[in-house]
Amino acid sequence: MDDSRYTQQTDHRIKDKQENRPRGFEQPESKGSWKMFLKLLRRTKPSKSLIITAVAMSLAGTLISLVIPLFTKKLVDGFDISSLSFRQIASFGGVFILQAVVSGLSMYMLNLAGQRLVANLRDQLWRKLLKLPVSYYDNNRTGETISRMTNDTGVVKQLIAENFTGFLTGTISVVGSIVVLFYMDWQMTTVMLAVIPVAALFMVPLGRQMYLVSKGLQAETASFTSTLTQVLSEIRLVKSMNAEPREYEAGGKGIAGLFRFGRREAKIQALIAPLMFFVMMMLLVVIVGYGGMRVSSGALTAGELVAFILYLMQIVMPMSQISTFFTQFKKTIGATERIIHILDSPEENHDVGKPAEAADQAIRFEQLSFGYNDSEPVLKGLSFDVAPGTVSAIVGPSGGGKTTLFSLLERYYEPTEGTIKLGADDIEAFSLSSWRKQIGYVSQESPLIAGTIRENICYGIDHEVSQETLERAAEMAYAHLFISELPNGYETEVGERGIKLSGGQRQRIAIARALLRDPKILMLDEATSSLDSKSEVVVQEALKNLMAGRTTLVIAHRLSTVVDADQIVFVEKGRVTGKGTHEELLGSHEMYREFATQQLRLQEQDIAAAESH
Repeated sequence: MDDSRYTQQTDHRIKDKQENRPRGFEQPESKGSWKMFLKLLRRTKPSKSLIITAVAMSLAGTLISLVIPLFTKKLVDGFDISSLSFRQIASFGGVFILQAVVSGLSMYMLNLAGQRLVANLRDQLWRKLLKLPVSYYDNNRTGETISRMTNDTGVVKQLIAENFTGFLTGTISVVGSIVVLFYMDWQMTTVMLAVIPVAALFMVPLGRQMYLVSKGLQAETASFTSTLTQVLSEIRLVKSMNAEPREYEAGGKGIAGLFRFGRREAKIQALIAPLMFFVMMMLLVVIVGYGGMRVSSGALTAGELVAFILYLMQIVMPMSQISTFFTQFKKTIGATERIIHILDSPEENHDVGKPAEAADQAIRFEQLSFGYNDSEPVLKGLSFDVAPGTVSAIVGPSGGGKTTLFSLLERYYEPTEGTIKLGADDIEAFSLSSWRKQIGYVSQESPLIAGTIRENICYGIDHEVSQETLERAAEMAYAHLFISELPNGYETEVGERGIKLSGGQRQRIAIARALLRDPKILMLDEATSSLDSKSEVVVQEALKNLMAGRTTLVIAHRLSTVVDADQIVFVEKGRVTGKGTHEELLGSHEMYREFATQQLRLQEQDIAAAESH
C-alpha cells in the first residue's frame, strides 16, 4: 500500500468518526422491536424446560417473600414477649431461609439458561462469519464485525443472564405486593399508587434519553474498535510512514466521542438515582402520614401499617431493576438489529453441487465480465483457455484485473457475465469445498497464522499429517533445511502473520503448504516479486517442484517467470489483447515487447550488480 492510498484511508476514517457513522457498515434504517428480539432468541433454541423451571422457582420464591410481611403483621399486632415461642421464631427463620434458597436457585438457573442461550448465539454468529463471502468483508470493516461478535453479544448476554432475572422477580414482587395491599386496604393502596404517574413523568423521558445515548455509545465503541484493529494490525506501516500523530488524532476523536457519550450517560444516571430516592421517600411519607391517621382512627392496625411499609419496599426496590431492564432492553434491540443483519446476510454454501474430482481438465474463461458493486467493470468479456498440465502466465499493466481473475477462479465472487468452465462443466456446478480443495494458491504476501511452522504447513488439512510427509513437503519447498536449523524446528512459533520469519522463509512455508495440499490447479500471484535475488532463486526452485504436473496460472512481472510459460495472456483494462508464447508476442504485441525489453534491462542490471559485489 503506498503512502497516498494509506493517507486517503486514514482521512476517510477521521471523516467518518467526525460524522459519527461507521464507514463500511451501512445498516438499513429500522426500528427495533421486541418481536425482532424474540426472533433472535428462537434462533438460539433456548432450553425451555430450564427456563420454565427457573421461572416457577422465581414465582415460588417471590410468593414466599410476599408472606413475610403478613408474618410481621401478625407478630406486631399480637406482640408479647411471653407469647413468643421457639416454634414461632423457627418458623419465621425457616421462611427466610426457604425464600433465600429458592431465590438463589432460580437466579442460578435463569443465569445458566441465559449463558447457554448467548453461547449458542455466539456459536451461530461465529459459524456465520466463517461462511460469509469475501464480498461481505470488502464492504464491512473488520473491527466493527469483531464488535458485533464481542460487544453486541455481550449486551444480549447482560440482558438475558443478568437483567432478566431481576426484571422477572421484580415484576412478580411488584404485582404480588400490589394485589396483597389492595386486599389489605384498597384506599391506602390507591393513595400510594397515585404517586407513580408523577414519577413516570420524569422517568419515561429520561429512559428515552438513556436509550439514545446507549445506542450512540455502541456505535462509537464499534467504530473505535475498528480503528484500533486496523491501526494495531498495521503498526509497522504506521511507524514506517511516521503516521503516529495522524493515528493519535484519529484515535483521540474516538476517545473523545466515547467520553462525550459517557458524560451524557453519567448525567442521566445522576438524575435517575435521586429521582428514584425522591419517589421512594415521597411514598414512605405518604404511607407513614396517611397510615398513621388510619391507625389512630382504628381503620388500620399497627401491624398492617408495618406490613404496608414492608410491601412498599418490595415494590420500590425492584423498580430500579425493572427500569434497568428496560434501558438494557433498548440497548439490546440495537445490538439485535446488527446481529440479525449479519445472521441474515447471504452466505457461501460449501456443500451444494457435485464433487470436483477430475480437475486435470482444461480451464476455459468464456466472455468473463465482473465489477465490484456498481463501479466500472474490472473485467470485460475476457476469454482464453488453459490446457491441463500447462503453465499460463497472466501479464499486463497494474490494475488490469489479473488478481480479480484469480478471485473469480477461487469463487470469492461470481461473474456478472460469462462463465469459467472446467472441461464441459461450469465451476459453479461443483461444491465450494471440493472445488477449493483442487486449488493451491501462493500469493505475494504469504499469509501465515500465529502458531508453529507445523501448524502453518498443515493449515486446512483435515487429516493427521505424519512427520515424514511433513518433512517431504518442506524438502520439496526448500524449507526443511532452514526449519531444521531453528531451535524448535517445526514447533517454532512464527509470530503474528509470520513476522519472525523472513519473506523468503514465509514463501517457502506457503509453498510447502500448497504441496501438502496436492492441488490439481495452482495459482501463483507475484510469488517472488518481493524477494531479494538470493531468496528468489531458492523460491523459484521450490515453485518448479510445486508446478510439476499441475495446471498453473501465474501472475508475474518478471521476465524469467514468463519466458518458459506454455502460454502468455496479456491483459489490459480487463480485456485480453494478446495470447501466445514469448516469441510470438515479441513479434506481434507492441506493449508486451516493451514489457519484455524493460524486464530484460532490469535483469541485466541485477546481474551486473551481483557481479560487482
